[in-house]
Amino acid sequence: PGYLLEAGPDEVDVLVFGSLCDASAAAARAADWPRAATLLDEALALWRGAPLADVPSEVLQRERVPEFEQLRLQAVGQRIDALLNLGRHAELIPELHALVAEHPLCEAFHGQLMTALYRAGRQADALATYQRARRTLAGELGVDPGPQLRDLHQRILTGDPGLITVPAARSAGTAGAAVIGGHGPRNDGNTAPGAVVLRPRTAAVSEPSRHPAAAGSAMVPRQLPAGVPGFAARQAELELLSGLLAGSADGSGTVMISAVRGMAGVGKTALAVHWAHQVAGRFPDGQLYADLRGFAPSAEPAEPAMIVRNFLAALRIPAEQIPVGLAAQAGLYRSLLAGRRMLIVLDNARDEDQVRPLLPGSPRCLVVVTSRTGLTGLAAAEGARLVSLDVLTDAESIELLGRRIGHDRVAAEPAAVAELTGRCGGLPLALVIVAARAADHPGFPLATLAAELRAQRLDALDAGDATMNVAAVFSWSYRQLCPAAARLFRLLGLHPGPDISAPATASLAGTGLAGTRRLLAELTRAHLVTEHQPGRYALHDLLRGYATEQARLSDSETGRREATGRVLDHYLHTASAADFQLRPSLFTRTRPQPGISPEHITDHQQARDWFEAEHEVLMSAVELAASTGFDTCAWQLAWSIAHFLDLRGCWYKCVAIQRIALIAATRDGNLAGQAAARRNIAMTCILLTDYAEASSQLTTCLELHRQMGDRRGEARTHQALGEVSASQGREADALTHTEQALALFQAIADQAGEAGALNNLGCRYAALGNYQRAQSLCQQALALSRELGNRPVMAVAWDSLGHAEHLLGHPAEAAACYLAALGLYREFGDRFYEANALTRLGDSRQATGDSREAHESWQRALEIYDSLNHPSADQVRAKLAHNGPAQGA
Repeated sequence: PGYLLEAGPDEVDVLVFGSLCDASAAAARAADWPRAATLLDEALALWRGAPLADVPSEVLQRERVPEFEQLRLQAVGQRIDALLNLGRHAELIPELHALVAEHPLCEAFHGQLMTALYRAGRQADALATYQRARRTLAGELGVDPGPQLRDLHQRILTGDPGLITVPAARSAGTAGAAVIGGHGPRNDGNTAPGAVVLRPRTAAVSEPSRHPAAAGSAMVPRQLPAGVPGFAARQAELELLSGLLAGSADGSGTVMISAVRGMAGVGKTALAVHWAHQVAGRFPDGQLYADLRGFAPSAEPAEPAMIVRNFLAALRIPAEQIPVGLAAQAGLYRSLLAGRRMLIVLDNARDEDQVRPLLPGSPRCLVVVTSRTGLTGLAAAEGARLVSLDVLTDAESIELLGRRIGHDRVAAEPAAVAELTGRCGGLPLALVIVAARAADHPGFPLATLAAELRAQRLDALDAGDATMNVAAVFSWSYRQLCPAAARLFRLLGLHPGPDISAPATASLAGTGLAGTRRLLAELTRAHLVTEHQPGRYALHDLLRGYATEQARLSDSETGRREATGRVLDHYLHTASAADFQLRPSLFTRTRPQPGISPEHITDHQQARDWFEAEHEVLMSAVELAASTGFDTCAWQLAWSIAHFLDLRGCWYKCVAIQRIALIAATRDGNLAGQAAARRNIAMTCILLTDYAEASSQLTTCLELHRQMGDRRGEARTHQALGEVSASQGREADALTHTEQALALFQAIADQAGEAGALNNLGCRYAALGNYQRAQSLCQQALALSRELGNRPVMAVAWDSLGHAEHLLGHPAEAAACYLAALGLYREFGDRFYEANALTRLGDSRQATGDSREAHESWQRALEIYDSLNHPSADQVRAKLAHNGPAQGA
């Protein structure tokens, strides 16, 4: 029931190859080495790459191709043996070096190279070759060299002269010679009469038994480890992995690979194994699993050759039929998987190079790789789908605990559970250790466990096993780093967080920016830091604690303090430059210390963007500076960020930071710093309507400026006292303070201060009912600020002038002034004063009868006030309610 190709022995290349090898073997037995070598050259010339590469036969690819490759290697060995007997050892050395590198487990090639080197007068190189062979065999197979190679080594050690002499004859079975038997037709009872069956009869390759799996009688490999109990969440990632199933059968001809990556303890293995069990039924030919030990407590990473041999054993390949060399073994592995539908899970990979030899060639197979490294090379070269695993959310963390220790117990202590999940930072490994501790002591309140975790943190996250110890698991990633990256990781533990930019990291380490970026890339690939935004890096809280502990153990106290000083200096000088773009700075800073690379802030928008990215870090930096003795930096840095926090409406945070600055400046004995902090507290309290606190702080501030003889400071403080008095309805006091401020500014020729005081004085007269005087003063302030190019004062002058025009009964002119002020406020990002101007603009538009425009202005003002949580929102809400729905103009 088929077709027969009638071909003579000289018409099929494999038969010709076999005949040439047989003839060469006969010539070798007769010591006719020239003929033996010539025949083998002819035989090897028949090879053109991989045999049967274009034959779509699963059986041939699985069973015959590896045998053919073994025959070729035997012929190569025979040819080299013949040339050695011809005394051509010198020219063989380069070829033998290449063969040993390609087939490191083939003892025959090692022996031939040792012989060639010894005959070339290179005894030391020959002995070194043996040592390399011994280490390779021990590392790969756990065995010593065979007796023939050991005997050859001993003869070289003793300088045996017999090795120098080229023997006159050589039998087919001596060391270093390969033997090839005859090839020809054979009927084994399972083949149609007359059909040609290729069967090697050699000493080196045994008669192959038919692969049981190919016959359908083998045990299908089911190597997946047990799933994780209480597996929770990860629905999106599970769906993403399941989406690959369709791709593995889409006819694209490519193997579908998913690379699950993430930090230590984030649950990569749990996800991969859980999903693999879910879909195991979709892979009827079996599932292979290997722990590659890329990050393990003690063992070295698994060699790909060892994993391939284990897979071949699982696929029922007898040890004697496994070829030597990783390339040949991987080829056989791919051949066996051709056409099969198998799932391969490669867990805990070190890098791409460890994974590539283990990838099948069949598009019906699907591979899941897990690793702490990025594995972007697999995505680029093999088209792997990258799945980045993040920590669990609070809800997912609570769900995990509930599944492990019972939902009732979790629900009974919500506060303790919130603290436990918060301190674990959503890291599944930490959570399951906490759950194990809770399960081990069912009578312990969860609040007790939370207190333990609060007091001990990393020490408490230890379940008594290396794989269940958070610090130990982190250490496996840390130990893989180069020394420079390890140092940088430790120093990052000193940074206050929540994240850090590359330039700040360079200052922290005291290294160049380019080199720092390379080290950050290494830390990112190892998932010890996360680049959560372009150019911004963060550490998980537990990793930060681990890094801090490693810094304490590995770096001197002086070195740690110097690093902290460098990064604080970086923030101070950069914040000062950014603050200068937003407002003139009153403090002069010293030059940055060596190793610091402050960022160059050259315009208003760049300053705002930098503050927007860094303001959380800067507030943490103020706390760090104050707590570590860098008091001058603490109060100066607090001053530099005060204006931005005001613009952003972060008033409560601003007050908290300025109180820290006041304590630091007092410790520092710096009166200017104390005055600056008190004034910032007062100005923020005015916005928060805490006028008593504002007045108290300003009164002390005024005394400090008088002690220092700082007339500009006195003037600014009088100006602020005028605002407090006005807010409290004490208009006469407000006028007096403002007039004193104007006189002081004029006395010291501070025109910018004078422009601001003129504007404030206009506001005071407006409040007293003298609208003409108010209009005149505001116009003077506007003209002077224009002349100076002082746009912040221009903005408030337009705003105040609009108010004066409105009170004079000129609503259209008032609206024009407010629009001019709004443009400047928006340019500066001053949302509070933008809302103030919008409120007044709405009043003026309502006065002109344009109720629709009035409502739009009030509505936008209300949205800003609400976003700032400012009490002025209630007044605007009342305006909207009182004036009814917007009407067309």
